[in-house]
Amino acid sequence: MSDTTLSGSKIETETVVPAASGKKAPKGYSVSTLPGFSVIAIFTFFALYAPIMILVLYSFNAGTSLAIWEGFSLRWYAQAAGNERVIDAAIRSLILAGSAATIASISATMAALATTRTRRFKGRTMIYALINQPLMVPEIVTAVALLIVFAWIKVMTGYTSLLYLVAAHTAFCIPFAYLPIRARLETMDDTLEVAARDLYASPMQVFRRVTLPLMWPGIIAGFMLAFVISLDDVVITEFVKSAGQETIPTYMLGQLRRVVTPEVNAISTIILVSGAVLVSLFFWVSRERR
Repeated sequence: MSDTTLSGSKIETETVVPAASGKKAPKGYSVSTLPGFSVIAIFTFFALYAPIMILVLYSFNAGTSLAIWEGFSLRWYAQAAGNERVIDAAIRSLILAGSAATIASISATMAALATTRTRRFKGRTMIYALINQPLMVPEIVTAVALLIVFAWIKVMTGYTSLLYLVAAHTAFCIPFAYLPIRARLETMDDTLEVAARDLYASPMQVFRRVTLPLMWPGIIAGFMLAFVISLDDVVITEFVKSAGQETIPTYMLGQLRRVVTPEVNAISTIILVSGAVLVSLFFWVSRERR
């Protein structure tokens, strides 16, 4: 603020500095300042992770009970490691999930490129909706539909193998791989791709040297998501599998129908730790690339 006074022909200006009010400048809005936020956050994390921690704890139970602690022991891990059915189901699950996730990631990458790196055309939104339609359909409906199709093929050809499960898991996993890959392409700046074309690079060179390296984190994320979804699936596997094609989830479901022992907890803990290591490795690799 300024006060101005006249003294003859001379103008005198006196600057008045307002006294400090002692108040701090207002800070930005934070949801953590809302009443009850901490309580709700703690309750949410407890509801999410308490059952998992209990499962991990009771996987080290020395007794056969799932509710009574009888001492610390690695008995059930040793039993799971020596169980040939568990090993066979684990190997089959890894082969199935790896094959389905790989095929789904390749298919999703091609679909994402076709819907983001081409000129707009009629039916583009419809294609996007059709690719993501399996996410909206109940899994039991998809399982019954695949069962009918594959049963018809088995009757016509007499051929039975793990390929039916691979095809079924691939069809179900494509939307899960497609979403992160498409999201990565939509957030990518196409300046480098345009510059490469201006430097007379062929479309294949642009894709191999510019587009693919930039979209690689999205592809890895899509592969991981598809891998986990396939590894965890029970409904589709239960409907489509043939005799002798047990996976880890279907084996665990069968055990729960018979006798429940902490061996199931031990297997679940191993799967949990493997998934955590895989996710941590992905974030570490992504950080190193950045």
